[in-house]
Amino acid sequence: MLLEVRTLTKTFGGIVALDGVSFDLQAGTVLGVIGPNGSGKTTLLNTLNGVHAPDHGTVRLDGQPAAGLPPHRLAALGVMRTFQNTRVFRTLTVLQNMLVPLLHRPVDPGAARARALDLLAAVRLDRYADLPASQLSGGQQRLLEFARALMTAPRLVLMDEPFAGVHPEVTQVMTSRIDALRREGVAFIVVSHEIPMLMALSQRIVCLHQGRIIADGTPESVRNDRAVIEAYLGHATRT
Repeated sequence: MLLEVRTLTKTFGGIVALDGVSFDLQAGTVLGVIGPNGSGKTTLLNTLNGVHAPDHGTVRLDGQPAAGLPPHRLAALGVMRTFQNTRVFRTLTVLQNMLVPLLHRPVDPGAARARALDLLAAVRLDRYADLPASQLSGGQQRLLEFARALMTAPRLVLMDEPFAGVHPEVTQVMTSRIDALRREGVAFIVVSHEIPMLMALSQRIVCLHQGRIIADGTPESVRNDRAVIEAYLGHATRT
């Protein structure tokens, strides 16, 4: 099993953001995470990639303890992350952005540049390689952040609202690439309010509500789960 999460709990003051969250994730699987605002989705990603240390519970990556490790340690173990608010280095070129994850790794510069250009081509950004990232559209910056997360050949990619507010063409490029990488064995945990799209992309769906998992299963089973409909989907279709 690639990732094992057991009774993960995180509180902020008197607010319980995660309340005993448990699930497993196999390699080559896209796990979609849904839930209303404030249900703990971003906190889950932040806890899995070391932004927050859990108050209780365990996280194991390939059977080894990973809870509470800082983001750079987790990145070295193959866990990368994209964010709801896109984080790119706007004054650096697109190509320079791609090379940032490798700055402290012993890599061949020529090989690193070639990999960066290949990944940029895969998301249709190679023509912008020498432009400052600030000149990209918002959707293109999301694609750049996504491609940059792949520079270290991760085994698990955590994505927070990657499809929010972007052009359908950008979404199509990203979902196609996610599906291709999944078939190569990369696992993804994707948080999104774009329910139909996430259902089509994912092999499994988890629904969070008030920090707890209220449904975990195939997209079809979660889609028809009464607790999910009451807690989230009935409202999400109008947003």
